[in-house]
Amino acid sequence: MTTRRPLSLHRALRSLCAPVAIAALATGCANNHYVTSQPVAPTHAPDGRADQHIAESALEAGDTQLAVSLFEQMLKADPHSITAQLGLGDAMYQIGDLARAGVLYAGVVAVAPDDPRAHLGLARVAMRERRLDEAVSRYRELVAAHPDNPVAAEGLGAALDLQGKHAEAQQVYQTALQRHPEIAGLKADLGLSLILSGNARAGANVLLDIASLPDAPPQARENLALAYGLLGNSTAARRILIAAMPSDSVEDNLRFYSNLRERYMAQAGDGAAQARAVPAAGVTSRGALK
Repeated sequence: MTTRRPLSLHRALRSLCAPVAIAALATGCANNHYVTSQPVAPTHAPDGRADQHIAESALEAGDTQLAVSLFEQMLKADPHSITAQLGLGDAMYQIGDLARAGVLYAGVVAVAPDDPRAHLGLARVAMRERRLDEAVSRYRELVAAHPDNPVAAEGLGAALDLQGKHAEAQQVYQTALQRHPEIAGLKADLGLSLILSGNARAGANVLLDIASLPDAPPQARENLALAYGLLGNSTAARRILIAAMPSDSVEDNLRFYSNLRERYMAQAGDGAAQARAVPAAGVTSRGALK
């Protein structure tokens, strides 16, 4: 039997980040990965300053313009405010000003070297800028220091996936899921990693467990559609996509899935039968694909 070969990560991610596709690694495509901007070790002790709370709420809601304005005001009032520097760094990261975000995070590290939030910020910037060796190194340090934190684990897994080290990334996700089985984002990441490593069927089985949950990340359904497309089940893929996008975009994605499936089968050679079409299965199904 011919050994199944994984999809070329760099080719797959370039395609997945294109407008015709919706499933990809997050920090590979800026918004798709389920790694949020929450701090590694958040504190919830309010200090009574209205601007800070409004700025943090605005940042969480995606109103980066308001967040930037308020965090900048806080920095003018107190140039040494770590909270303001971190908040402004997060806002800069969200709007894509990675250079300024990196400067702000590095400034915090210089005065508070043990602050995990600044180290998380630097790791995220490194990954967005495709400095993957640095990103992996920083995330490894965070995971070692904070083994119970899923955000650090998600970041490390994503960086390893972007390096093509899927087996290692899957181990990271699985270890984190042992501690946090309730976090759907970790399962979404694991499912995509399995798909990228050439095991779309196993990826679909992981994603079926969470795609129908009310609080499932959108990536879970998007990645499940990708898995179905690679398995030749365009009917199931279409059913998932049609609920999330216009029909023209659905057809674009289905064509992309078909092209990627053909490439995969060409790589697999005589083992292409392993990628044969699977019968339709509803997203609400809890049964694994056989």
